[in-house]
Amino acid sequence: MRLDEWVADPNAEINPDAVVQFVGVSVRRGAKTLLDGIDWTVEVDERWAVLGPNGAGKTTLLQIAAATMHPTSGAAYVFGERLGRVDLFELRPRIGMSSSALAQRIPGSERVVDVVVSAGYAVLGRWREAYGRLDLRRAAALLERFGVGDLGDRLYGTLSEGERKRVQIARALMTDPELLLLDEPAAGMDLGGREDLIRRLTDFAMDPDAPASVLVTHHVEELPPGITHVLLLRDGAAVAQGLAGAVLTPENLSATFGLPLHVERRAGRWYARAI
Repeated sequence: MRLDEWVADPNAEINPDAVVQFVGVSVRRGAKTLLDGIDWTVEVDERWAVLGPNGAGKTTLLQIAAATMHPTSGAAYVFGERLGRVDLFELRPRIGMSSSALAQRIPGSERVVDVVVSAGYAVLGRWREAYGRLDLRRAAALLERFGVGDLGDRLYGTLSEGERKRVQIARALMTDPELLLLDEPAAGMDLGGREDLIRRLTDFAMDPDAPASVLVTHHVEELPPGITHVLLLRDGAAVAQGLAGAVLTPENLSATFGLPLHVERRAGRWYARAI
């Protein structure tokens, strides 16, 4: 597709200081529309969650924000640079991402500390790279921050699913990114592991020095209290977006998931159940 075939609203105001900005972003694969005319902006001090059922377009949206996919139409800007008009290899080191697609490429025979520290070279699997003492200390500190500090010498393939998720988040933060993208970070965890991770993600979200972040999930119960904004997706389209308290209403969540839901907030956490 040529750049002159892209369609974006010529009257849309582009914010050069935004971390991510979508203007009329659509993604189509044959007759299937994965995203449909999404307008969305992530500012530097915001912590976003993206919720929706399976097939809503959440992972597709995250892939565009990660500069690993182009929209079919519309315009996507990351750090003020329009995808398709910038060298993506200049953008990607500024983005930390944890996803199941990335996790599947991590060698099971790799030491955990090397899984994390090798992010500095943007590689999976340590080869002949030389890492300094500061790199190893940072990797160890990140593993400790997410509750797996004692697993540095373990082989990645021997870890539980929950432990792997934590290692992936530590790896995503290794390069001190300006944008953190987490695709279902609590998936596959037991109740204790999930609650511990949410506590740690809450501390992270509350940190004023932490980067802008986007967390994708199916469940409002997995939202850390530090989440500031929410985007709800269904069938590739935005149902609602904005401040979390204004978006996470029974009406919006019922429309998103296609059944009547009761929604409540207790001690900063959100809960939903069918009526």
